[in-house]
Amino acid sequence: MAAASSVTSPLCTWLVAACMSVTCGGDQSTCPSMLGSSSHSNKRLFGGSKWGRRKRVFLSKCSSELQSQRDLISSLCGSSFQGLMTSCLAFEPCNQYYASNAPFSSLFGSTNVRVPSNRRHTRFNRAVHSGEAMAVAVQPSKEVATKKKPVTKQRRVVVTGMGVVTPLGHDPDVFYNNLLEGVSGISEIEAFDCAQFPTRIAGEIKSFSTDGWVAPKLSKRMDKFMLYMLTAGKKALADGGITEDVMNELDKARCGVLIGSAMGGMKVFNDAIEALRISYKKMNPFCVPFATTNMGSAMLAMDLGWMGPNYSISTACATSNFCIMNAANHIIRGEADVMLSGGSDAAIIPIGLGGFVACRALSQRNSDPTKASRPWDSNRDGFVMGEGAGVLLLEELEHAKRRGANIYAEFLGGSFTCDAYHMTEPHPDGAGVLLCVEKALAQSGVSREDVNYINAHATSTPAGDLKEYQALLQCFGQNPELRVNSTKSMIGHLLGAAGAVEAVAAIQAIRTGWVHPNVNLENPDEGVDKNVLVGPKKERLIIKAALSNSFGFGGHNSSIIFAPYK
Repeated sequence: MAAASSVTSPLCTWLVAACMSVTCGGDQSTCPSMLGSSSHSNKRLFGGSKWGRRKRVFLSKCSSELQSQRDLISSLCGSSFQGLMTSCLAFEPCNQYYASNAPFSSLFGSTNVRVPSNRRHTRFNRAVHSGEAMAVAVQPSKEVATKKKPVTKQRRVVVTGMGVVTPLGHDPDVFYNNLLEGVSGISEIEAFDCAQFPTRIAGEIKSFSTDGWVAPKLSKRMDKFMLYMLTAGKKALADGGITEDVMNELDKARCGVLIGSAMGGMKVFNDAIEALRISYKKMNPFCVPFATTNMGSAMLAMDLGWMGPNYSISTACATSNFCIMNAANHIIRGEADVMLSGGSDAAIIPIGLGGFVACRALSQRNSDPTKASRPWDSNRDGFVMGEGAGVLLLEELEHAKRRGANIYAEFLGGSFTCDAYHMTEPHPDGAGVLLCVEKALAQSGVSREDVNYINAHATSTPAGDLKEYQALLQCFGQNPELRVNSTKSMIGHLLGAAGAVEAVAAIQAIRTGWVHPNVNLENPDEGVDKNVLVGPKKERLIIKAALSNSFGFGGHNSSIIFAPYK
């Protein structure tokens, strides 16, 4: 039977075409056999009028003609083919039907078999035309020419400026030199009395000034997360050589800002609640806009006059990486030439500290603050809160070259996934993290062997550190050059700003050829190979590709990759 089918296949195909072009006239209109074969159906469709009776006579003749064709095909190709031929032969009225002068023939066309042009007729035909797709597949009435999108060279994204506000300094070089020396920015909290809290330490910024960066009037009203963001953003511009003259030459419609925050304006919001206890009249009129996470990006764009993509993303502690990736994509897609991207947070206030204490997520090593943050160490007892901002100036490569910009590194790509498991705990087998890293490699076109430096998320929490380490080893364990460290060991966890500040650290490692140490790694967890982790001193490393991870509450995973510009 199979052999017979294969032999008759070409013949059957020819017969289908013949039936379409000869028996049914070659037109793509609706066949009367689809309208009904019984007298009841014909009566319902055509009514009982005189012309309706005449039409049923023609339909009957047409059906007989079609049946004879089906019998012939069935005898040649087998009974199993009859169903196919029924649907194929049913597509159009036969020639005898078209020859009719009955009034209803106008719905299908005349003897010259023209495709109906009337929209009403077309809609009717489509409604009863259940087999049309097959008819087109067998014999398309007209070849449809599809325009292919022209192949274009993908736009490359480079980093031409960096700005930071951190517990270890507010200049990228000062910040990174302190990291290389193993200096800790974690100390006792001084901004408020926290004697009643079980945690009284943080990566707190002790001295900070907006002079020359933010207008004094705004400095008094804005939440600190916005002040950090605006300051870091403008410092990134200055670092990138965007002088007033260069600014005047930029196409403002192609310049954007995408800087996010995990927590937003918590201080402004908290102050509004306290004021409301007295009266709504005491509330700050800016409490709503200055509490939202998007307003920092918006205010910076207003200050600069940049009219390109402008918004913020909030994915907890993965916020910065999400912002950097999306900002880069705007450039790659040709929607922008220049983007400021990163993150900012300032949650070291009573409600912020109390909230994380309630989560039981913070270290309580109050007697020795500089030893409190200890990623991968068996004696870790939670993360240490930090605050600050990190901003990258991303630019399309040719745009950067035309203005003679200093290129620090190239952004190769990244990825994000969701654990879809728990609000705060990582997936037990690290599946989300591993998938995220592998997708980042695939998206960027970077091989596993080329990634020889990883700035890990590693927050100093019992579960998170180990799951990330295991995922990284599963992916990169065969690379003998691999070096892994955690910037959080010295500045704590900057929440939504962490990814951007750590991206600056990764880019500085590419620039300088030095990776900073892991401090407080005295007794690594069981199963953790110290040969993979950077030791207590800075190490020399010529970086091929650097990967930076950030994960956030909600199961948000993100990985971004930078490399030396070549």
